[in-house]
Amino acid sequence: MQIERFHRGPRMSQIVRHGDTIYLAGQVGDPETEIKEQTAQALAAVDALLAEAGSSKSKALQVIVWLADIADFDAMNAVYDRWIDPEAPPVRACGESRLTAPGYRVEFIVTAAR
Repeated sequence: MQIERFHRGPRMSQIVRHGDTIYLAGQVGDPETEIKEQTAQALAAVDALLAEAGSSKSKALQVIVWLADIADFDAMNAVYDRWIDPEAPPVRACGESRLTAPGYRVEFIVTAAR
């Protein structure tokens, strides 16, 4: 089965498609904004990458959410719950982790079907 890589860099690709499975790199928002804005921006990036790879949030299989501060859980979910397809919710995990830069508050890692 062919492996396709999109937006390759020296360290990572933003999208890897293997057959009918699509893997996205972690997506974040503008670190100068608050949690709700970062969540909306990151999920918009997820939408764009999934569309480019031939998929959509309705075909999401798994979403992994990393929060820099678990206290942002409810605020992140307020945006996430409006974004997700209620007819096709993926499996999801959410945890607290220090992210790559101090301003980042949330990161989404998505796997989807084509």
